[in-house]
Amino acid sequence: MAEQEFTFGGEIVWSPTQDQVESTHLTRFMRQHGIKHYEELLARSTEDLEWFWNAMLQDLEIEFYQGYSKVVDLSAGSPWARWCVGGRMNIVHNLLDKWMGTAVEKRIAVRWEGEEGQPQVWTYGELNRRVCRLANALRRLGLGKGDVAGLFMPMGPELISAFLAVAKIGGVILPLFSGYGSGAIMTRLNDSEAKVLFTTDGVFRRGHKVSLKQTADEALSGCPSVRFCIVSRRTGQDVSWVSGRDFWLMDLCEAQPDSCPTEQTEAEDILMLIYTSGTTGRPKGAVHTHCGFPIKSAQDMRHGLDLQRDDVLFWMTDMGWMMGPWQVFGTLINGSAMFLYDGAPDYPAPDRVWDMVERHGVSILGLSPTFVRAIMKAGDDWLVKHPMPRLRSFASTGEPWNPTAWLWLFHQAGRGKRPIINYSGGTEISGGIVMGNWLSPLKPGAFAGPLPGMAADVVDEQGRPVRGQVGELVIRKPWIGMTRGFWKDPQRYLDTYWSRYPDVWVHGDWAAVDEDGLWYILGRTDDVIKVAGKRLGPAEVESALMRNPAVAEAAAIGVPDEIKGESVVCFAVLKPGEASTPALVDQLRSGVTEELGKALAPKAICFVRDLPKTRNAKIMRRVIRSVYLGRDPGDISSLENPAAVEEIRRVAGQ
Repeated sequence: MAEQEFTFGGEIVWSPTQDQVESTHLTRFMRQHGIKHYEELLARSTEDLEWFWNAMLQDLEIEFYQGYSKVVDLSAGSPWARWCVGGRMNIVHNLLDKWMGTAVEKRIAVRWEGEEGQPQVWTYGELNRRVCRLANALRRLGLGKGDVAGLFMPMGPELISAFLAVAKIGGVILPLFSGYGSGAIMTRLNDSEAKVLFTTDGVFRRGHKVSLKQTADEALSGCPSVRFCIVSRRTGQDVSWVSGRDFWLMDLCEAQPDSCPTEQTEAEDILMLIYTSGTTGRPKGAVHTHCGFPIKSAQDMRHGLDLQRDDVLFWMTDMGWMMGPWQVFGTLINGSAMFLYDGAPDYPAPDRVWDMVERHGVSILGLSPTFVRAIMKAGDDWLVKHPMPRLRSFASTGEPWNPTAWLWLFHQAGRGKRPIINYSGGTEISGGIVMGNWLSPLKPGAFAGPLPGMAADVVDEQGRPVRGQVGELVIRKPWIGMTRGFWKDPQRYLDTYWSRYPDVWVHGDWAAVDEDGLWYILGRTDDVIKVAGKRLGPAEVESALMRNPAVAEAAAIGVPDEIKGESVVCFAVLKPGEASTPALVDQLRSGVTEELGKALAPKAICFVRDLPKTRNAKIMRRVIRSVYLGRDPGDISSLENPAAVEEIRRVAGQ
């Protein structure tokens, strides 16, 4: 990799007060263990894995039916680390069972609102009763330990009860993106050999009813392993019905008792399969266990977000993206509350999210840079009406920030006082590699650094640590949340993450550390653009484009060039009222050239109405590049807006 001067960074714009530092979980944890500085905690947490993860299990008050004899067993090598060896547990005991009979039982666990309104609130006690009824019903159907259950539902309380009921009986949770087409659902159900599918009659989107049951039926026509389809009522639509296979969720649970024994499982029994899409080949099923994903989720919330018992966390997500399960596990282990929304985030007006944050007392709001860039177009007036007094911080993941959007969120929505806790990791991580926190200062788009327990580093092509320049993000030690491999494909798991350097996880992200020790994620390595030997992250080009007030969103890709190797092609979404004139093209090209140099001037700038994104608002640059070049874009089943693909084809003349 040719050396690249590190240009991200800037001035520190937020620092915690002494009172904020003193009140954090991190400060309490460090004092409890005689640790004076955060850097000392980071070092000890990765040098002594046994100590740190044992301390975290105790700090989170994780209860086992049978205690573990060893925290981690590395005898098979880092890729196949085994955790909580010999322990028996079911994570649902730590999410619900242990809270019954305590003050937490009467606290709110789930707040929900649908696009049409009609909010609901479930306490921990009510959630437990609903989960028990459904778990009893599933057992009456003959379902139990090891059976895979697909969840094809919108964000809502019924989804949470299904999610937890499957785990309670020892089943395997298979979260599915609620925007999937039938083919994507069929592929995942068949690969996992699922026995049951949960779905909903339909959803509301921008005031219209959209069927989910019809899509589920189309998928199930090719899924011989699925014996049952359990349907919740959401929109009241008429649905087709297969007698003996289809059941209404309410009817199944109506006569069931409010209590149900929780299945005792091994700590390393499979809890969940989350499928992630690749550029080629079938989707990868990341395997997660009872003592893995949930523990990492809860730790990240406690150490990064400083999630407190009275917090309400709203992460704008779908259960098919890892942040959905992450929110469920992390909030319930911590005894906190989650807020869920099922609907378009800007309907019926651009302030829908700000309005819900205010009305439901949301204290931590998780969002994506793409959402912020889109909502900025509506202007600041929508924010003035919503002071959001309980909101104390933002959090963000999904893709790199552009400084313009970050600063808008911080100054306009955050009033210059609410930190943005940046967060980056992945499905196979069970959360974050790097994250902000309440002890460290903030620069736009920066991370404080690795989370405790994550032995992260930035390296050059030879695997040597680098600072002040762009390198690859790696992890040098295993951690409790790491995936236990890919479902039925162990070699693909090794090839994907462990094949570059011995016992080192190569994550596939470009990263850098600046002179103040703050970290940055600059994009996926497969998104990198190499122009005349110079490696360029797309975020740098996109930031330059978005400094122009006419641009709402941008994406940059590299395309083959006979002379330079690759050239830059840009795609821009304009703000309402702006016109795609030749003069604007010249302005945008000049802006990129002035910021990045003449050699990196875009070959073409294309104007589109939308960019292909996943439900979590991540821009799919690999899809843009493939479609622009007339190639097969691979798996695009996770796209929220497939019509945007046709936009790219149109401008490319394909």
